[in-house]
Amino acid sequence: MQLKIMPKKKYLSAGRVPLVLFLCQMISALEVPLDHGKKAKLLEDLVQPPTITQQSPKDYIIDPRENIVIQCEAKGKPPPSFSWTRNGTHFDIDKDPLVTMRPGSGTLVINIMSEGKAETYEGVYQCTARNERGAAISNNIVIRPSRSPLWTKEKLEPITLRNGQSLVLPCRPPIGLPPAIIFWMDNSFQRLPQSERVSQGLNGDLYFSNVLPEDTREDYICYARFNHTQTIQQKQPISVKVISVDELNDTIAANLSDTEFYGAKSSKERPPTLLTPEGNASHKEELRGNVLSLECIAEGLPTPIIYWIKEDGTLPINRTLYRNFKKTLQITHVSEADSGNYQCIAKNALGAVHHTISVTVKAAPYWITAPQNLVLSPGEDGTLICRANGNPKPTIGWLTNGVPIEIAPDDPSRKIDGDTIIFTHVQERSSAVYQCNASNEYGYLLANAFVNVLAEPPRILTSANTLYQVIANRPALLDCAFFGSPLPTIEWFKGAKGRALHEDIYVLHENGTLEIPVAQKDSTGTYTCVARNKLGVAKNEVHLEIKDPTRIIKQPEYAVVQRGSKVSFECKVKHDHTLIPTVMWLKDNGELPSEKRFTVDKDHLVITDVSDDDGGTYTCMANTSLDDVSASAVLRVVAPTPTPAPIYDVPNPPFDLELTNQLDKSVQLTWTPGDDNNSPITKFIIEYEDGMHEAGLWHHQAEVSGTQTTAQLKLSPYVNYSFRVMAENNIGRSSPSEASEQYLTKAAEPDQNPTAVEGLGTEPDNLVITWKPLNGFESNGPGLQYKVSWRQKDGDDEWTSVVVANVSKYIVSGTPTFVPYLIKVQALNDVGFAPEPATVMGHSGEDLPMVAPGNVRVSVVNSTLAEVHWDPVPLKSIRGHLQGYRVYYWKAQSSSKRDRRHIEKKILTFQGSKTHGMLPGLEPYSHYTLNVRVVNGKGEGPASSDRGFHTPEGVPSAPSSLKIVNPTLDSLTLEWDPPSHPNGILTEYTLKYQPINSTHELGPLVDIKIPANKTRWTLKNLNFSTRYKFYFSAQTSAGSGSQITEEAITTVDEAMASRQVDIATQGWFIGLMCAVALLILILLIVCFIRRNKGGKYPVKEKEDAHADPEIQPMKEDDGTFGEYSDAEDHKPLKKGSRTPSDRTVKKEDSDDSLVDYGEGVNGQFNEDGSFIGQYSGKKEKEPAEGNESSEAPSPVNAMNSFV
Repeated sequence: MQLKIMPKKKYLSAGRVPLVLFLCQMISALEVPLDHGKKAKLLEDLVQPPTITQQSPKDYIIDPRENIVIQCEAKGKPPPSFSWTRNGTHFDIDKDPLVTMRPGSGTLVINIMSEGKAETYEGVYQCTARNERGAAISNNIVIRPSRSPLWTKEKLEPITLRNGQSLVLPCRPPIGLPPAIIFWMDNSFQRLPQSERVSQGLNGDLYFSNVLPEDTREDYICYARFNHTQTIQQKQPISVKVISVDELNDTIAANLSDTEFYGAKSSKERPPTLLTPEGNASHKEELRGNVLSLECIAEGLPTPIIYWIKEDGTLPINRTLYRNFKKTLQITHVSEADSGNYQCIAKNALGAVHHTISVTVKAAPYWITAPQNLVLSPGEDGTLICRANGNPKPTIGWLTNGVPIEIAPDDPSRKIDGDTIIFTHVQERSSAVYQCNASNEYGYLLANAFVNVLAEPPRILTSANTLYQVIANRPALLDCAFFGSPLPTIEWFKGAKGRALHEDIYVLHENGTLEIPVAQKDSTGTYTCVARNKLGVAKNEVHLEIKDPTRIIKQPEYAVVQRGSKVSFECKVKHDHTLIPTVMWLKDNGELPSEKRFTVDKDHLVITDVSDDDGGTYTCMANTSLDDVSASAVLRVVAPTPTPAPIYDVPNPPFDLELTNQLDKSVQLTWTPGDDNNSPITKFIIEYEDGMHEAGLWHHQAEVSGTQTTAQLKLSPYVNYSFRVMAENNIGRSSPSEASEQYLTKAAEPDQNPTAVEGLGTEPDNLVITWKPLNGFESNGPGLQYKVSWRQKDGDDEWTSVVVANVSKYIVSGTPTFVPYLIKVQALNDVGFAPEPATVMGHSGEDLPMVAPGNVRVSVVNSTLAEVHWDPVPLKSIRGHLQGYRVYYWKAQSSSKRDRRHIEKKILTFQGSKTHGMLPGLEPYSHYTLNVRVVNGKGEGPASSDRGFHTPEGVPSAPSSLKIVNPTLDSLTLEWDPPSHPNGILTEYTLKYQPINSTHELGPLVDIKIPANKTRWTLKNLNFSTRYKFYFSAQTSAGSGSQITEEAITTVDEAMASRQVDIATQGWFIGLMCAVALLILILLIVCFIRRNKGGKYPVKEKEDAHADPEIQPMKEDDGTFGEYSDAEDHKPLKKGSRTPSDRTVKKEDSDDSLVDYGEGVNGQFNEDGSFIGQYSGKKEKEPAEGNESSEAPSPVNAMNSFV
């Protein structure tokens, strides 16, 4: 019989006397193995109560088209008999010809395929398995046939709606058993595409956040699939038509009522609203262990995006899933900790909507401690514990042999205490099967556990003289399966006569198995297992053999060969001489091609006449009955070359490392070089690993020439060495070899002391001595410690010493403040002391300085800089390392406003023994106060007496603001705020301004001084409709500060503009314009005629011939035409020139080309080539002068405007 306990391990040490490995097993779940096998035969005379081994599920949904099979299998000794109840009463299967029970089993088979209906056998079934030792019962098995009802016929009206509206297509499948799986398809049985805009809800409905014209179709079909019956039902197709705004207008025009449209929402963009769930909050309840599914589907335009958060926590990372385009949040394996408020947020560019789902996780009963079978001997004690949890808390009920324990026959050895049955001094009649029922409103748990009272001497079930063969350095497990009642204790011996064991650690498992964690050659031998209880003793011997591991000492190597050539892969195997290895070659993890070109001998695979198909990975596999190893190499096939060049590469790693001549401080290492790959090996590099102190880290040990294959290595004490070798040639360095076997050197005293020894106090009365400890490699032996010694440097005290553990710090207390000490730290271990250490100097702890600097003086350099001087403090008063002096200074008051508000202090630190320093960044015209303190490593000393000083005036900052208000035709008013930092007493303001014309040229600069008490100033006699630029600054006795600039424009003369408009509507002006137009027309006709005759008509002569002061106004100053300008001169007109009412001259095209009439003037041409040099020079738009604004416009320009 086998102990059914988890393999909890116990570690036992071996001594120099015969080692007895003792196992004391607790009385626990012991079970008689009743299955077939040798162990079962050894126990075939033992009795055991029934145990249910297989049963149908609690909720058993059957296919009504197949026979009903209700499973109930049990084991016991003698074999149990079976009976059934149906709906709580005895089910007599002999009276129903359709019901049979399988032989040797309790499984029922109900034949409904020949006749009968599944509905007839609906109900609650329970199986009982009984023998002379008790009765076990199954769960209540609820039998229900699956159902796949048809859809209710309904008439579905077509749905018409506007582009952009939301839509929900209901599914409402028929209620089946189990519930149907819902999906939407079209008439072609193609699934309808879903997206963030269109998706199926958990209830099966199809939701559209907003519809598009492409959603128009007549075959939206909801399907329900019932898996148990393998049937699919379909709903009537739904027709949907989405119309655009234009189609909607046409439809309305055809007298289609708006009420015939689906929904009433506008197709304009809109914020989200939830389609499901409704409202702002809802509640969801889920059972522990299930999948929690929360859903939010929103409508809106553009399509909303869904986000999820947990209000009172975070979503579990490894159990959170998002489905249906994040509209469904799923949390797997929910527990009570997942209860809380979950919020979904639907958001688009126009807004967001929230919904809170309050989740409560309930729990059907679940086991904390299920009752376990008990095998007891007469007179023993034991307990059955049945502990379950749930939400709400489940109730615990006990049954014995299927009968409620309250009405079962009384047993004086048993006592019920809630969820525990306590057995005291049991007898054979106490054997029974107990049932624990834990139930709440969400379900129940039922567990059977028997109490079997037996009196049996020990029996060892492991075969005698079993031979165990194990590879060296691997775990060895020696089995000792046993049975007995009372439970036997187990003892292990090595050797038939109890020969002494000298191993360090063995592991004894509670099932009796002996484990040797790392089996060595000397672990070979005979082991004896002894089982004892009060009824007898049993022994069994097993044998252990340790074998050498199988190794591939020469591995196949990467090869590049030419097509048609020959290649050979070598695979040399080293193995235990008592094992027979099998070597197999694979190509690309499959068998070799069955061709004669492939030949395998003892150590080689040879391929002749290589083809392209031969390229791939070739693997050599060597296996014995105990282990297997493999090595692979790649073959690459290339095209033949006329003169193949040798392949140069780094060497292959050395192999077959061996340690010989093992001494305390040296060892000889031998190795076999790998292939040099056509470049001679120049040297070998040897590295070591300290498996005891720094496992996994490799350090440089030595280098030897490339012709050597042996090296004598110097070793350090107390190191568990492993070595590896690398080869190097002119190409590079090889990969490391496999590690050698380990070699542990003997311990010795340390040969060096700790480094980085320092003494520095952390408190005024202590000295903290620190050092860098030795690492494990440097310790040279076990028991590493340190001898710490100290004494005052200037005293006559003897050295004080203390030995501490392997630490890096020791604190000496009760020292005077800041006194120099001599310190030394010496290493020692269990073998002895290191050499005498060097002495270093340190200091005990510092304290705050006692004296403040004296004779503090201040010299003001300028308005923002001052220099401070002080006398140094006595060195003894510093009581620590002098760090420097610290100056605290602050602005105590303002000389202008006499504001005595405290301002944050500023600090400047001057390193070392300096006795003066500069204070930059001061504010002008301010009063400052300062003091000075000395600083050491502990902190600051007392402050000196405060010293005050004044900074002189400085230039002010720019005025805080400048605004131009109340603009008129000839005036502007300026308002300003004084400078935020006057930096002295303001004496006046300086205002400078200048006009800016339309070409952004600046006029003359005007400078005005304004009293300091003013914050408003009006400038008069300015030009109307003119832009001015202002420069404004404040001034103290130190000079002018920064300027602030602003621009403003005077207003336009509205009366003048009105008069100009009125002139254009006068009758005389209209007549004049008509006359001028007629005159110009005649002039053009004459010019055209003369030009056709080849003559020239200078413009100047024509003008002289038709002189008219109204047509050719003269400038008063130079007599030139006011409206004509050089085509290259685009400057504004001079004062006195006459302009049309809109102050612009338009450029017009002429039908006649006057290029020949230039008279030396630089002519310009329009796009059609017409001459415009003198008539239509480009003019910039300029403000009109006030004394000319009412004059009549130039006839020429008026004509241009008229044309």
